[in-house]
Amino acid sequence: MIQAFEREPSLRQLEVDVILVAEDEAGPYALLNDTVLYPEGGGQPADHGYLGSIQVHDVQRINGEIRHYLERPTKRGLHKLTLDWERRFDHMQQHTAQHLITAICSKSFGWETTSFHLGAKSSNIELDVASIAKTDLESLEEQTAIAILEARAVSAHRVPAEDLTTKSVRSRGLPAGHTGDVRVVEIDGIDSNTCGGTHIQTTAEIGTIKLLGTDRMRGGTRLYWVAGTRVRRLLANHEIRAAALREIFESSDDEVLQVAETKLLRLKEAEHRIKQLNTDMAKETALRLESSQGAVVNAHIDSADAGFLQSVAHQMTSHGTSRPGILTTTNDAGAFFLLYHGGNSDIDLVTIGNHVATLLEGRGGGSAGLFQGKAGALQKRKEAISILGNAISAKSR
Repeated sequence: MIQAFEREPSLRQLEVDVILVAEDEAGPYALLNDTVLYPEGGGQPADHGYLGSIQVHDVQRINGEIRHYLERPTKRGLHKLTLDWERRFDHMQQHTAQHLITAICSKSFGWETTSFHLGAKSSNIELDVASIAKTDLESLEEQTAIAILEARAVSAHRVPAEDLTTKSVRSRGLPAGHTGDVRVVEIDGIDSNTCGGTHIQTTAEIGTIKLLGTDRMRGGTRLYWVAGTRVRRLLANHEIRAAALREIFESSDDEVLQVAETKLLRLKEAEHRIKQLNTDMAKETALRLESSQGAVVNAHIDSADAGFLQSVAHQMTSHGTSRPGILTTTNDAGAFFLLYHGGNSDIDLVTIGNHVATLLEGRGGGSAGLFQGKAGALQKRKEAISILGNAISAKSR
C-alpha cells in the first residue's frame, strides 16, 4: 500500500486506525493502517507529529513495518494523526535543493554526487572532484537561483525497475532485494532521479539556496549548503553577530573588518612586546639568582605564571650554571613549582619531582631536565629545597 505521505505529500492531518501497540528497545510504538509521517530513509530524516495528544518523536521502517515511536503508549482504534508541517516542509526544501544541486553539478561541471547528508542545521553533498574553484561555486549558486526563479515543476511517479536501464534516470542503485516498481522524482527539464523522499511541488518553493563552502576529503570534495527558510535564519544570525561587532568596534558594516584587522595587528604587536619584556625580566631574574649562595638555586616569584618560571630556568641552564634549582610562584590560578637540574644530569629529577609534588600536596610531571606542577600548598617549601640539596650531596659522595 502506498502511504499518505507519498500519495499527498502536503497532507498534514489524517484519521488513522491504530492496529497494533507494542514496544522494542527504542520504546513504545504504534503500527497504523496509513500515515502522513515519513519514516527515516534515503538520506531524509523522519517526520515528527502527534497521534492524538501523544507525541510521535521518531518514525522508522523496520522489517517491513512503519513504526511510530511514541512518548508513551496509546490505545488501539481510531486516532487523529497530525504532522509537524514546519519540520516536514524544511526537509522537503532541503531534499529538493539537494536534487537540484546534484543535477547541476553533474550537467554543468561533470561532478558526480557520491553521498549526501541532510543535517539539522546545514546539509552537504560529497562530490568526486578534488577541489572546486571559487568561480565555479559562484556559477553553481547562480544556476540554482535561475532554476528556482523558473519555478520548474517537481513531480513523482513510479516506473517498472527494468525501465531504469532505458530511461535517463539518475540512481545510486536499488536496495538489496527490491522488487516491484521504483519511484522516480523529476525536476522538469533538469533532473530525473530514483527517490522515496518527500518533495515540494515546484523549485520556486525552495526559496533560495546558499552555498556555504567546501572541505577536501579523501576521494573528493564535500560541499555545504542551506536552502529555504534556513537561509533566512542564517542571515538573521549573521546580522545579530554583525550588530554586535559594529557595537564592539564602534564602526559601520563597511568599516568593521578594517577596524578589526587594525586592532588585531596592534594586539599582536602588544603581545610581542609583552613577550620580549617577559624574556628580559627572566634574564634579569636569572642573573640575580646566579649570584646567590648555596648548592641549590631557589626563589619564590610572586604573581608569575608557569611560563615565566620555565623562562627563568631556561636562562639559568643556558648560561651554563651547574646548580639545580627550585622555583615557586603563586597567582590567581594557585601555587606552582618547577625543578631543573641546571646541567647536573646525575640527579634523578623525575623521582625527586614526584617526592616534592607529594610534599607540596600537588602533582606534576616532567623529564630528566625539568619537572613542574601545581602545588596545593607551599608551607613545606624549605623541606622541598632540602630534598634537592640532599640528592646533590648524595651524588657528590
